[in-house]
Formats: sequence, C-alpha cells, structure tokens
Amino acid sequence: MPYQITIQRPVEIEGVGLHTAVRSRVRLVPAPANTGIVFRRTDLDNFEIEAHVRNVARVSYATSLLRQSVLISTTEHLLAALYCCGIDNVYVELNAIELPILDGSSKPFIDMLARAGTRRLRRLRRYIRVVKPLEFSDGDRRIGIYPADEFSVHCFVDYNHPAIGPQDLEMTVNRETFSRELAPARTFGFVKDFAQLQEMGLIRGGSLANALVLDDVSVMNGPLRFPDEFGRHKALDLIGDLALVGRPLQARIVAYRAGHALHTQLVTRLLDDCSLWTETTAGPGMPAATSDESIAATSAVEAD
Repeated sequence: MPYQITIQRPVEIEGVGLHTAVRSRVRLVPAPANTGIVFRRTDLDNFEIEAHVRNVARVSYATSLLRQSVLISTTEHLLAALYCCGIDNVYVELNAIELPILDGSSKPFIDMLARAGTRRLRRLRRYIRVVKPLEFSDGDRRIGIYPADEFSVHCFVDYNHPAIGPQDLEMTVNRETFSRELAPARTFGFVKDFAQLQEMGLIRGGSLANALVLDDVSVMNGPLRFPDEFGRHKALDLIGDLALVGRPLQARIVAYRAGHALHTQLVTRLLDDCSLWTETTAGPGMPAATSDESIAATSAVEAD
C-alpha cells in the first residue's frame, strides 16, 4: 500500500520572479503526515497558505494564492514538480511575493527534489479517484476530467504562429515521465504582447534566459529542448494547477487550448460535486485498504 511521502532534508534555491523581478529564496522543509503542501512567507512571520484551490487568487498569466491579503505568485512550476514526484507533505518557505522563475521550467525544482530525497511517513496516502466525467468549455477552449486507473493528461494547443502551430501531447504522468518529458519545457511569450503586459505590471523579470521568446516568425532564443516544447509546457502548467486538488488524482484530463483559468475552474467544480469522485487509499491498480488493513499498515511502518 502507498504511504505518504515528505522530503528527507531541507533544500533551497534562489532567483528572480518572472512578473515582479523581485529576488526570492525558496526553501523546502520536511513536514509531518497530513500537512499537505503549505507555503510559508518567511518575510511575514511565517504566514501560511495551503496549496489548495480555495486559496486561488489570480490566474491570468500565472497561478497565485491568497489568504488574508497575503499573496504568493507563480506557484505552478514548483507545484507540478512536487505533485509528480509524489511529495504529499512539505513546507515551502518563501521570503518574497513570487517564486523564482529560474530557467522558466520545472527542471530546477526536479533537481532540487533529487537533492532533498524522500522519506516515507506513517500514514497511508489518500487519492481522489474520479468516478464520473466532468467537462465544460469557454468559447473555443475546452477541458474535461474522466475516470481512469492512472493519472494522465492529453493537452492540445494551437497558436496562430509559424513556429508553433498545433501541438498535441498525451501521456501517463509519473515522476519518471514528468522529469524526462515535461519538466525541462520552458515558459514562453510573444514580443508583440510585451508592451501591454508590462503596462499591466507583468513580466518585469522576464528575459531570454528564463523564457522562450517569439517574434512574428520564429523563436529568438532557441534551440528548443523539444520540437513541441510549447505544448509540453502547457501540460506542465496544467499539472501544476491540478495539484491544487490537494490529493493525487486517479483520472484522465483532456485540455483543448485551456489555460490557468479553466484549469482551476475544473478543480473547483470537481471538488464541489462529491458525486464525481471518491477518496481512496488504493494506488493505481490496487484495492483500497480496509480499516483493519490501514491500522495494520500504519503499525508496520511505526515499527520500521
């Protein structure tokens, strides 16, 4: 039976925020069972914000969390890495308003977690298993979640740009596939949008070192890490937003030209309708533990 996991040792990394250009430090610290992923603003007396959809504040060009007027911005790249590495419980200490963008991908966070190691805890992991489909659209953007034995994503993007075009990615996601196929994919932006975004107070920390930048016809700072790097990064963002469910998912998610707003709406609608899902201790392909088995399993771990 699968047990909850935290990290073995604290690790940290520094960089600038994509939108604020503020330099920040992220430190991951082991947390006890049933904590979940909890952000701590160390510059504000360790004020805590749980990584859960009920705390979502803004989702226009990044996913931000808010509680009692305290904001944490651009969470999705780290959350995707934590989710796919199976980290159930961790404190994320942050000394500023925005997480660092680093190279624009999740790979630095995957490398960070490799240094941290993992530790098994004395509680069984609990999954959200989808039992009925949920799907909806917003104009030409669509998203749906469907019953499945494993966690998988099918992400389709179609930008009206000669260097991108239609890109279609479908895969079962776990630590290995995410680390190899999705984590290195970088965020991207278009030169034609920069003036408007900066007027909105965004991308102040953006550069050719932390994002793929496209002019009207090509990528200005290639080479690409994957031919379909843009679609892969959108799948990465999708997973980071799905982590706001607060539990690992057993489901198949299909996203067509979706973004942060549709991703987080999906999570909210799913959790609001308890007929769509059940909570289980069974991992993929495993039966759920009975009460007696749960007690016995916990006792066995305590005896380790």
